[in-house]
Amino acid sequence: MEYRQEVEMEIIQREITKGEDQLREFLRFRVLILQIERMEFWLWKCVMIGVLAFLLSLQSTHGIRFVLDRDECFSHSVPYEGDNVHVSFVVVKADAPWHYGDDGVDLVVKGPSGEQIHDSRDKTSEKFEFVVAKKGLHQFCFTNKSPYHETVDFDVHVGHFSYFDQHAKDEHFNPLLEQIAKLEEALYNIQFEQHWLEAQTDRQAVVNEGMSRRAVHKALFESAALIGASVLQVYLLRRLFERKLGTSRV
Repeated sequence: MEYRQEVEMEIIQREITKGEDQLREFLRFRVLILQIERMEFWLWKCVMIGVLAFLLSLQSTHGIRFVLDRDECFSHSVPYEGDNVHVSFVVVKADAPWHYGDDGVDLVVKGPSGEQIHDSRDKTSEKFEFVVAKKGLHQFCFTNKSPYHETVDFDVHVGHFSYFDQHAKDEHFNPLLEQIAKLEEALYNIQFEQHWLEAQTDRQAVVNEGMSRRAVHKALFESAALIGASVLQVYLLRRLFERKLGTSRV
């Protein structure tokens, strides 16, 4: 009887040991699966970053700061129809030490066939966008009607969204690429807005500096005028007293 109980206990112990081994194997398998999933996540993350960097390198953006004398034209090629072209310009400063006016500049945008797309007159700053009806070389022409040079900050960004389902075959990979393209466009819109705000800040700094300089000059002129008036009053009073003294002596 005791021998039978010992055999049963040994069998139970073996089953318990076997179950523990199976549990260890299952846990090891789960840990391995988690490690693989983590590696796949980091791999996908690296792929997304790489694709995003590649797409960012393909985006078309063009920003310059130049001195405008009379007329200046720039050309920018837009390779796709239906693209959104974002344009901004700011007249940062005018090379006129004693005068600051809001005359602004003119901007005319023309398409590849010479058709007029946009026309701005006497603007110190503007931001707009348009949809490309015909791909090709677009002209951006500035005109300065003032007698002094003006520094203009000019920025152009062409946003192109690719529909990857027209070429890709992996239905699970297409949404990822589309989201990356949307993120790319959002980043470039942020960069476009940031450039616009920086140019506006530079313009405001120039305006404030000019106003401060004129205020100092005005204060100096008023002080000189007051001193001159005081000296003149002293001189006139002295002459008056001298005449009165001369008359009283006679």
